[in-house]
Amino acid sequence: MSFPDPIGLEEDVAEALSRMTERLCTTLRASGRGARSLRIEAHRCDHQMHWQTVTSAVASDQPHRLMPLIRLKISGLEAGPGIDMLRLEAVVHEPLHARTRTGHLEAAEQGTRRVQGGAALDDLVSRLGARLGMETITRRAPADSHIPEKASQILAAAWSRPARDWPAPAVPRPLLLWRPEPVTAPDTPRPPRTFRWRGRDWQASAQTGPERIAPEWWLDDPDWRSGARDYWRVDTDRGERLWLFYAHGGATSSGWFCQGSFA
Repeated sequence: MSFPDPIGLEEDVAEALSRMTERLCTTLRASGRGARSLRIEAHRCDHQMHWQTVTSAVASDQPHRLMPLIRLKISGLEAGPGIDMLRLEAVVHEPLHARTRTGHLEAAEQGTRRVQGGAALDDLVSRLGARLGMETITRRAPADSHIPEKASQILAAAWSRPARDWPAPAVPRPLLLWRPEPVTAPDTPRPPRTFRWRGRDWQASAQTGPERIAPEWWLDDPDWRSGARDYWRVDTDRGERLWLFYAHGGATSSGWFCQGSFA
C-alpha cells in the first residue's frame, strides 16, 4: 500500500495494516489457507526499509486474530522521516481444512469443536510469543515412560496441540516433583516413623504404599543407579503429604529419599 504523503503515527500505520490484513485474509480464505507467519515491511521516504515478523500459534484467516499480533510489532518499524509504502506478506501459510467433501451438519460440528477447543488459548500463546519469543512458550505433553519424572515431555506450544487424554497412573502422583533429595532415616525398607529432611525433623502420622518402580534397564540413568524404588505416600504431623522412596541399591548404595509433595 502506497501513500500520497508519508505517514509516521502508530495509529495511521495500524489503520493501514488493518485494511491490508482484511485484504490478505480474503485472499487466504479464497484458497482455503491461513497465515502462520507474516512479514511487515515499512519503506521509508529516505529509501530505508524496516521490517517485522509476526508469528501466530496457529494458522488463521481471521483479521481479528491477526491484528492484535500485528499491533504489537508496529512500534518496531521505526517510521523515521515517514513511511511512504507498507507491504504485508504471508510468508508461511498452511491449509486450514482438509479438502474433503463434508456434509453441512458435520462441517458445523467440526467448526464448533475448533472454536470450543482452544481458540482463546491459541491467541494467548500467539500474544505471549510475540512479546517473549515463540520458542519460550512451551506446554507439557504425555510421554511413554513409567518413570515418574519422565512421564511428561516439554513441547513448543506454537507447534503442538494440548493433550486431550493423559494416562491415569494406577496410584496418585504428587502435585510437585523434584530431583530425589536424601532423607536421614534407618536403612531399611520399612517406612520410617521419624526422619530428617531439609534440615528438619519430621514425624510420620500415616504411610501408604509401597509402589515398586523399577529403572529402565536399557538405559544407564545416573539418577536410577540405586536400583528399584519402593514409593510411599507419607503424611506428617505438620500436615504435609510427602512422596518418599526407598532405593534398594545397585551401582550406588541404598537409602531413603524424598521426591515430591502432594499438597
